[in-house]
This record gives sequence, structure tokens and C-alpha cells, in this order.
Amino acid sequence: MAKTTRPLTNTEVKQAKPKEKEYNLADGNGLYLRIKPIGSKTWLFNYSRPYTKKRANLSLGSYPHLSLANARKEARLFKELLNKNIDPKEHRLENEKQQKEAHTLTFEFTSKKWLKLKESKVSEVYYKKISNRLETYVFPKLGKLPLHKINAVTTIETITPVADQGKLETVKKLCRWINEIMLFAVNTGLIHSNPLSGIGKAFDAPKVVNLPTIKPGELPELMQRINNASI
Repeated sequence: MAKTTRPLTNTEVKQAKPKEKEYNLADGNGLYLRIKPIGSKTWLFNYSRPYTKKRANLSLGSYPHLSLANARKEARLFKELLNKNIDPKEHRLENEKQQKEAHTLTFEFTSKKWLKLKESKVSEVYYKKISNRLETYVFPKLGKLPLHKINAVTTIETITPVADQGKLETVKKLCRWINEIMLFAVNTGLIHSNPLSGIGKAFDAPKVVNLPTIKPGELPELMQRINNASI
């Protein structure tokens, strides 16, 4: 008959004393509390790795920062992963990698990659104009934000001061460039979707200024003046 492990109690965990050598208190389902001679208490999950079948320990955190109840929750989650032949350690490393990449991929970092691509498609003057506008109006607030934290509310708040100055043409261009950057991020697999597609509708459109037109009856006189002009 298989030996069953009696679950630990909160009192046992709290009152566990250090000894000359480190030792473990088993809670069952692979969960252990390791007590070291210096008095530290660490939760460990002991399991058999899915493919190598070798035993491994995975640290869950220290007590009392991680309570008995929460340590059990972690252990249950790892058990569920093992039932799917997923190694909890590899799963954790992959999550940490993704989180690190998410924080590295800031809006400014992505914008610079987009600008590098844009540089070969536009004139030098226009390229500098885009770069300067982003540096002036966008990067101070959005630049250091990870892509996954960029949203419509924050972006509109960033552009609103420009609109308040009456620079509606600049606002229109900023909205277009920002959307191009986010679409670049989608198309290169950095994010799943672009949440900024409708931000342009939050601002007034710039007024269209029509240039003076020449009436058909005035055209002959204009041509005569051009012919008589000394160029």
C-alpha cells in the first residue's frame, strides 16, 4: 500500500526550527518546505521531468513571503503542467524570457526599427521631420513604455497637448505615424493587434485651405500679363 503524506499545518510550518543540517518537511504532491541551519525556509516542488525522468527541485519562494496555501496552489499548477507533459522549469524559463522581451520591446525601440525601414523609402528631409516630431511629441511619454502597455487612452493623452496648440496637421501626421509603427509591430510578430487604429477620430481634422482660383474669363488677361512680363 502506497504511503500517504500527511499535509502540513500552518502551525507546523511556522514553528519549524533549524537544525545542524538542512531538512525537508513534506506536504504531499511534490511540495516540500526546506529548512536550512541559518533558519531560512524555502518551498520546493520535487518532480520527475517529463522526458528525462530525472528528479528535479523547483524553488517556489520563501516562507513566510509565500504562504502554505499559495505554495499549494503553485504545486497544483505545476502538476497540471506535468499532466500535459510540460516541464514546469522549462515553462517558467519561457515565461521569464517572454516577460523580459516584452519589457525590452519599448515603443521607442520599435519606432527606431520602423524608422530605419522608413529611411530608405522617403526623402532625407521627410525622414528627419518624422524623427524630430516623434522625439519632440511622442517619445517623452510613450518611448519607454513596453509595446503591450501602449493603449488608446495613453496615446490620446500624449497627443492632446499638440492639438491644444492648434497644430492639427501635426496631430494628423502623428496619428498616422504611430499607427504605422504599431502595424509594423503587428506584422513583425511583436504584438498581436493594434489598439490605436481609431485614435485619429479623437481629434478635430485640420481645416482645408483652398487656394484662390482664376475665373475662366480672367485667363486671357493673365496669359497676356505673363507674356508681357520680363522673366
